[in-house]
Amino acid sequence: MILFVRLFAIAALLLAAGAARAGDPDALWKIVHDRCVPGFLAAHDPAPCAEVVLPPGKGGGWVVLKDRDGASQYLVIPTEKITGIEDPAILAPDAPNFFAAAWVARSYFLGKIGQDLPRGDISLAINSPYGRSQNQLHIHVDCVAPAVAAALRDRLGSIGTTWAPLGTALDGHPYRAMRVDGADLAENPFRLLAGDPSVGPAGIRTHTLVVVAETFPDGHDGFVLLDDQVDVPLGDRASGEELQDHACAIAH
Repeated sequence: MILFVRLFAIAALLLAAGAARAGDPDALWKIVHDRCVPGFLAAHDPAPCAEVVLPPGKGGGWVVLKDRDGASQYLVIPTEKITGIEDPAILAPDAPNFFAAAWVARSYFLGKIGQDLPRGDISLAINSPYGRSQNQLHIHVDCVAPAVAAALRDRLGSIGTTWAPLGTALDGHPYRAMRVDGADLAENPFRLLAGDPSVGPAGIRTHTLVVVAETFPDGHDGFVLLDDQVDVPLGDRASGEELQDHACAIAH
């Protein structure tokens, strides 16, 4: 009976995810592949993207695109076909650090807001396959939800350099956290999550990953990495975007 309930819950979650993607799960890929990259190569015009970055060599690029949701939200999207956090390509030896690219792309997000923000107000998020609508990797760049920013401020001093439970729920979900020092994201968050023995490269597919820039109580700049895992019985889709505020109330 318990097995039946679990299987039913999994089926319901997959059906709901499929319905959410029914519009066109490849819409972002088509924008990048069919419009932004060709326009940039032909005439140095990235439209409708804000920027196309193509490092020397084959592949490995990304674009910055204004999302249709929210006044200030931008997306960082690979120029290669990479489905999402579950795609082995993100852990390849020569894979770009897409989170580092998203951190650099905050300049577009801040430009839309029209002001600079404290580090603790800026976040980067990628959803699990169960909590997204598109089958092309995209990192959301936007404001942190005020309640999340406050919860993290209360916990900053206790967040260590290895994965551990945060100790307080965020948007009702039990996130884990770890600290990464440095003004920029030199370490790849995907690798840090996949390198956790409890997750591993194969297990990352059921996880979401959120990065919040912070200045820690010891005065060092760095980042808090947040991780949640799909929990079918509890209806947790591991959608880290839930920790962002696309109305950006924290900036007002």
